[in-house]
Amino acid sequence: MASDEEKREKRLAAEVLKRLSREHPDAGPRLHFSNPYQALVATILSAQTTDEQVNRVTPIFFKRYPDVTALARASVDEVADVIKSTGLYRSKAAHLVAAAKKIAAEHGGEVPSDLHPLLELPGVGRKTANVVLANAFGKPGLGVDTHVHRVANRIGLCSEKHPEGTEKRLKELLPERDWGRAHHLLIFHGRRFCRARKPECPSCVLRDICRSSPSASLK
Repeated sequence: MASDEEKREKRLAAEVLKRLSREHPDAGPRLHFSNPYQALVATILSAQTTDEQVNRVTPIFFKRYPDVTALARASVDEVADVIKSTGLYRSKAAHLVAAAKKIAAEHGGEVPSDLHPLLELPGVGRKTANVVLANAFGKPGLGVDTHVHRVANRIGLCSEKHPEGTEKRLKELLPERDWGRAHHLLIFHGRRFCRARKPECPSCVLRDICRSSPSASLK
């Protein structure tokens, strides 16, 4: 049976999502993709760059490498040249080609739709795997990037030093059906209000329940 403290924290998490849903009705994926293969590629490319930059590169990428088979046959140097503007392009290119080869050899050319097989792919960590699960397959997944980690801990939904801990705690507090939505809402709030530097606390819809806000009334 859940303790009173656990119930309180779950109520707080639900209230946070309710308010953020009203504040950011447009929250959702910003990467452009039309199938799991494209979702995987775009998410890997998104590391350390903007979604807008990825969206400028992927039309060229997918025209040249339309599926796993084409990418698996590509050279790392060729791929690196296509994605150069996304940053970290050499490691990304190596991961993309290696992942495509593994998918072709072990998964019949289809991106796996479960967490653990995704995590076995080169270049795929927990954030990427969760994002692909939620966005490409509609399965429960809660990717924790820098925005999600910062906002969740700053608000007081958790007190974790590492993204893995934040992911675990958020999944404990929220029902599975809300995991993907929470990911997007926390990202949008982190970009628009709860920025790393100079968060806009006075105009934040969470100011009365946020642990870090001077005007918080709920602790």
